[in-house]
Amino acid sequence: MKISIFKKLLLGIAIIYLPVQTMAWGTNGHRISGQIADSYLTPKARAAIKAILGNESIAMTSNWADFIKSDPQYKYLSSWHYIDFDKEYSYPEMQAFLKQDTTTDAYTKLNFLIGELKKKNLPKANKLLALRMLIHIVEDVHQPMHTAHTDDKGGNDIKLTWFNNQTNLHSIWDSQLIDFQQLSYTEYVSWINHPTVAQRAEWQKAPISQWLYESSQIATKIYAGVKDGDKINVYKYNFDYIATLNNQLVKGGVRLAGLLNQIFGA
Repeated sequence: MKISIFKKLLLGIAIIYLPVQTMAWGTNGHRISGQIADSYLTPKARAAIKAILGNESIAMTSNWADFIKSDPQYKYLSSWHYIDFDKEYSYPEMQAFLKQDTTTDAYTKLNFLIGELKKKNLPKANKLLALRMLIHIVEDVHQPMHTAHTDDKGGNDIKLTWFNNQTNLHSIWDSQLIDFQQLSYTEYVSWINHPTVAQRAEWQKAPISQWLYESSQIATKIYAGVKDGDKINVYKYNFDYIATLNNQLVKGGVRLAGLLNQIFGA
């Protein structure tokens, strides 16, 4: 009995702790991008996705990949959530790097998942896992710190103070800047989900390499704005970065919709 209680305690700690290490966007951030994606699905894609997810929305399923980290059976998925770079790349350099990329990361696994979901005879359980992971990873790579530096774990090792609370650069971009707006995820979507038709077309036309390049360029600017140990002026930080953050949330949702439409048919 004591062992059982101890195991439950460890599981509870894991649920709280593990997602913080590699989670991109917090719970609300993923739901925001997921809800935005839902608004741009074609009828055919919507029907195909419902056949896989049932009554679970894209917004709600988008956090599954973080929550499941508490289960050791899914530990192998941890490195699927990000791709770190050892230097700042030009776009041609990044394209060349990705062309040779064979590691287990967000780029290689996105391509793998797209291929899996295009298979006509993929078992339903495999489809469910693949769809949940694809939704989550597309959203992940639009959080700039998930395309950041290898040597500081995407900003996790840059310790900062936010409203007198100890945090880190990665966590600020995961959740604290979003939570500072004090909006539900549906209210947040109503606020920011207003891209033009031309913007949607341009964003959806871009290849995955372009997504990663854009995010990594933003990460470079984010790094330049802080140093380890800083006490953040939250109001100024919000003023400086909220438009960038919101644009990434919208781009992630629009591009996710475009990819799902492509996979499941226009």
